[in-house]
Amino acid sequence: MVKQKAQSKKQQKRGGIDFKKIKRKVGRKLPPPKNATNTEIKSKDALIGIRDIFLKYPAELKLHKLATIEKLRERISDDDKIVRETLYQLFKSVILPNCKQDNQGPFISLMMAYIFNSMTHLAIDVRLMAFRFFDLVIQHHPSAFSPYAEKILQNYQDILQRSQFHLQDKSKLKTILGGLVHCLTLLPRSEKDDESCVKNEVHSHGILHALEPDLVEDCSGRSGIIEKLKDILPILVSCFVDFMSSNNTMQLLDVQSFDCVLFILQSIDIVVKFFAFEMNKGEKSWQYVPSLYERGPDADILDHFMSPAIFKKLWELFPLNLIHRNSDKDDDRCLALNAIISDIFLQLREWSYPPPALLEKFLGFIESSLIEKLSNCPQSRVFREKHLLPLVPFIPKIFMQVSGAWRSRILQAFTEVFKNCGPESSMKLACLSALGDVVDPEKGWLYLVAGDPELLDYQLIWIRELPQLLLVLGDKNPLCSKAVLRLLLLIGKAAKLSFSFSQEYDQMQCKLAVFYSTHLNDGSIFYGPFTSLPQDIQELSLCCLYYFSSLKPMLLQSLVLCCLSQNMEPFLLFRIIEVLHSVCKAGNILSADYISFLITLLSRFRVSPENCSSLGYEGISNQATFRTITRVICSCLSQIGDDHLVLQTLENKILDEMSLKLPLDNICAFLRVFVTLDTKPTRFSERSVIKLSNVLCKYLINVASSKQHDGESKVYLSTNKSHYYLLPCFFLFDRSTKLLDLFLTSMRSLITDNTSLLLSPHHSTSKISQSSRSNVIVTVLLLMHGDVKMHQILLPHKSQIESMLEMVLKVQSEETNTTIEERHKMQSTCDRLKAAIGRSLSG
Repeated sequence: MVKQKAQSKKQQKRGGIDFKKIKRKVGRKLPPPKNATNTEIKSKDALIGIRDIFLKYPAELKLHKLATIEKLRERISDDDKIVRETLYQLFKSVILPNCKQDNQGPFISLMMAYIFNSMTHLAIDVRLMAFRFFDLVIQHHPSAFSPYAEKILQNYQDILQRSQFHLQDKSKLKTILGGLVHCLTLLPRSEKDDESCVKNEVHSHGILHALEPDLVEDCSGRSGIIEKLKDILPILVSCFVDFMSSNNTMQLLDVQSFDCVLFILQSIDIVVKFFAFEMNKGEKSWQYVPSLYERGPDADILDHFMSPAIFKKLWELFPLNLIHRNSDKDDDRCLALNAIISDIFLQLREWSYPPPALLEKFLGFIESSLIEKLSNCPQSRVFREKHLLPLVPFIPKIFMQVSGAWRSRILQAFTEVFKNCGPESSMKLACLSALGDVVDPEKGWLYLVAGDPELLDYQLIWIRELPQLLLVLGDKNPLCSKAVLRLLLLIGKAAKLSFSFSQEYDQMQCKLAVFYSTHLNDGSIFYGPFTSLPQDIQELSLCCLYYFSSLKPMLLQSLVLCCLSQNMEPFLLFRIIEVLHSVCKAGNILSADYISFLITLLSRFRVSPENCSSLGYEGISNQATFRTITRVICSCLSQIGDDHLVLQTLENKILDEMSLKLPLDNICAFLRVFVTLDTKPTRFSERSVIKLSNVLCKYLINVASSKQHDGESKVYLSTNKSHYYLLPCFFLFDRSTKLLDLFLTSMRSLITDNTSLLLSPHHSTSKISQSSRSNVIVTVLLLMHGDVKMHQILLPHKSQIESMLEMVLKVQSEETNTTIEERHKMQSTCDRLKAAIGRSLSG
């Protein structure tokens, strides 16, 4: 028995060896095996890898954009700060720039749920990052703000209310306030912003509607946004007061503190402007200008949006002053903050009743800041100018409403700024816009100015600066030039209502002439900025011509020089003629001066014919353009009065011009003017008929003899071209038998005249041989017989033409220097003319 027990114990002992439990010490970790594989992947490394892949293969991001965002959005609320920052940089530098052109609806929907979730996270750093993510989204997709505006503003309100507990770090406060400013700038503050906002809201709502069924249906309604802003506004004011009340801030304004205060005031300013825009809808009228000390008709509306008492502490702190000033930058920072507070005050004072002492405090700041701007270094001036710009639009209302010494001081300060700021600066643009409000007849202030000599004197000072400013700008700054011309146009409109404005506006013509073009002392032409400015600005400058009471010849001369420029666009040339014609019909230009302008244009316009390169002309042909000009001018001349009186006025001047051996196209244009104004029977005087017959004789010979440089192929004698040049002559012959008789007599005399000089196609004078001249004369007669109606007109002159033909044949037989080919050619032309005469006999 004893042995059996011993054996059983031994067996038990052996069995325990197979299942022996290894004893280990608690808290001790064994090293991994040498062949173990590390399967742990950190989020930061994964995000960096994704960034590298998308940078190397951007097409993959397009294909897998939504799936990628769906996975990455979960890391927005990651506990690791490095992971959140890496994800932010991934969206900022890779994903959002590459998805900007794509459909934004699905992308925004995927992001917003996780962004809003992170905005309510317990960790303040996670919440701050959520606001940064939303700011990043609306930077690339601004329309994403509207559908979620109420919810976003609520989250900003929550975090700003708890700022005393969580945002002692100024950098964190700056992040929150900067994002709030960006969101608020997307609110409409003008009619233009409102239209853009509505379009974006409709577009965004249409895209997101199917993906977000719980989206607020009334996206375009602003009632919810207004309520949220009404709650945020007192929080912002309180935050500003608390911030500025701290000793450190008032003693020394460091960069971060300045940025925080600046963002707070900018947020307040934007909210106030949004409320002002809402209150202005259909309520305000420029015709009513209440005194600054008078409660306006819409004062009760202000109480619906915000209580004036909210800003009481803000006014008490104004103007902000630092106890310790280390540099001029501290003064500039204070000015920037005070300028925003002034902007807020000026927005509110239209609906509130400011105490006189408070108003004078702001007027004093405006005057001193404008004067100080002129005396600072260039860098400081740029900074101050940037922050003073929002105040400039209020200055016209101020000096229209205040009186006494303050008016004179504000007027003087504004005038000095306008005269001394840079011609291309933003301040100059703002001043020009402000002046437009004063002189615009549609805004009704002109009637208030009429009884105010002091304000009228300042207005005349401003007006006298404009022509010189336009010349200084040249074509370097089209935006500023456009603003000057728009203001000049408003002054021109106001000139019809103000005698002082009319006198001053008319006196601008000499200076404005240089803007178009002018003759220099050496005889060359200087083309002003007009010819090189954009089309819309050129149109503005031409519209200004309507409102001169009497256009002076100097200005007309500068305009005609522009029209004669080879670089002038045809549409602009026609526009100048159209404007001057309207001015003439309105009686603001002498008919003689207007006719002189048109005649000069026809006489001096340089025509480049077709095939101009082979004829020695540079550039492209403008022959079609000149023919259109001729047609337009003929139409204008027929509309300015009785045709007979107009013809009497210009016939001698045109005949004198035609006697100067002008090119064919220019002479043809004048002939077409005669045809337009003359009738049958002709109204030309006997003296004019004689001069015209000589002109027509040389003109038709030049038409027939015009050749290309090689001297072989005819340029003008094709059917269509020759008809254009010949037709006005045929009309004149039909209207005056005497003119035709004198013409044929002159042609007959040329057959035997050895001293006649004719104009060549290239505008030089050359002597033609008698044989060649005879050949050209026969060609002219042949062309005249080629027209059916002219053929009938020539029937009574058959014997005279036959006599001329006999003389040509006689000259040809006596000519000894002609070749056989020339004689054969001459004989062929004469035979054709005989055949034409024979057809007339048989007919």
